[in-house]
Amino acid sequence: MKLTKEDVIYVADLARLEIDENEVDKYVEQLGKILEYEDQLNQIDTTDVLPTAHVLPVKNVLREDVPVPSLDREKALMNAPSQDKGCFKVPKVIE
Repeated sequence: MKLTKEDVIYVADLARLEIDENEVDKYVEQLGKILEYEDQLNQIDTTDVLPTAHVLPVKNVLREDVPVPSLDREKALMNAPSQDKGCFKVPKVIE
């Protein structure tokens, strides 16, 4: 399929892109090469290839979720610059 200037202008219009008249020739060439490559890919026989969502097998790489004791409140607040009623006190950021 040969790409024309009108095709490029039409696609740019669909994508709400403003392109200069002197850019159209460049895009005709670039998009033409992309479509030629797509034609090459379409010629590949993929009848025995199963559709895949991932190239590699997907497995969970996270560690086991094991409960462990957490810091006690006093230790957590020990280095806090400011605290109030057992909580971190931070500057107000929303008025």
